[in-house]
Amino acid sequence: MSDMWSGEKIRLRGVEPEDWEDFRDLARNTVDVRNADLVEPPRSDEGFRVWTAERAGREPGGEVFRLVIEVLADGAFAGSVTVGETDLRAGRFKVGIEISRDQRRKGYAAEAVELLLTYMFAEQRYHKCEVEIHAFNDGSLALFRKLGFVEEGRLREHEFFAGTHHDLVLLGITATEYWAKHQPPQVS
Repeated sequence: MSDMWSGEKIRLRGVEPEDWEDFRDLARNTVDVRNADLVEPPRSDEGFRVWTAERAGREPGGEVFRLVIEVLADGAFAGSVTVGETDLRAGRFKVGIEISRDQRRKGYAAEAVELLLTYMFAEQRYHKCEVEIHAFNDGSLALFRKLGFVEEGRLREHEFFAGTHHDLVLLGITATEYWAKHQPPQVS
């Protein structure tokens, strides 16, 4: 049996209430949080338990969802991938990814994004995926360019944090571009 949610190294799965400590640990490194999003005040352990339980209780799929990236070899939490800001009329969506510091440079992020793109393009009929990355985040820019995303623009001095304004780089990939380098899922 084939599982479209598993790759060679990782699988994508739903959020479980027990994941709260892993999400808390992701949020503890200000540099990492800033690379992915904006820094917020610290949340309590109970706040993380509630936040995680709420996500675990959501129906699967929908227009906005988060999946955990789990290492196949040992079941370790490696991070999460998120679909957000969907536009059904235009057929586009945005993706975000967070990888735990101890799980980086192992190919997990690339495999997670590829699994997610396959699902969104082949099963949900979306046409384009977009991602927004801070211009100083060289690792994420390299990852998405390696996956075939193309720079579509730059919002200059768009975000403010760490005492200054920062550029935001916009990248995108269409389903046609993705399928030119990947095999679509088989139906039999």
